[in-house]
Formats: sequence, structure tokens, C-alpha cells
Amino acid sequence: MDAATARMRLESMLAELDRSIGVLRGDPLTRWERSLADAGSVLTDADRTLAMLEAAAEQQQTVADALTRMDEGVYGRCADCGQAVPEGRL
Repeated sequence: MDAATARMRLESMLAELDRSIGVLRGDPLTRWERSLADAGSVLTDADRTLAMLEAAAEQQQTVADALTRMDEGVYGRCADCGQAVPEGRL
């Protein structure tokens, strides 16, 4: 894969993660609109949302790091040995 294609894919992934994080954050006021009877499900939903936010933020950082490595000219090389990383892993 050429560098331009890789950059385009990484930037697209980053934009999608940004949108996903925005959706997951949602409107904090909506959680108070539920009845007290729903309190248990609200906690479960909040825990699930928090876990998804954390996972998305980790992916976001990974993609941003890849773009930084691309800018530095070392994208596609193993950080430990310097060998080329197979395209399927990029």
C-alpha cells in the first residue's frame, strides 16, 4: 500500500472515531429524563458507554500515533527491529 492510500485510510479512521466518540458522549441531560425505576439499566448503559468510549479513545490514539510515524517517515517499520511490517498488519 502506498503512503497516500495509507494516510487517507488512517485519516478516515480518525474522523470516524471522532464521530463515534461524539455520539457516545451524547447529551448528559438525557440520562436524568429516565424514571428511578430505570436506575439499574442506566448504570449498566453508562458502564457500557464508558467502556466503548475508552476503547474508541485508545483506537483514536493508536491511529494518531500511526499518522505521526507516517510524518516521521517510519510508518510501516517495526519499532523494535526496523524491519518492514507486513501490509496486512498495518
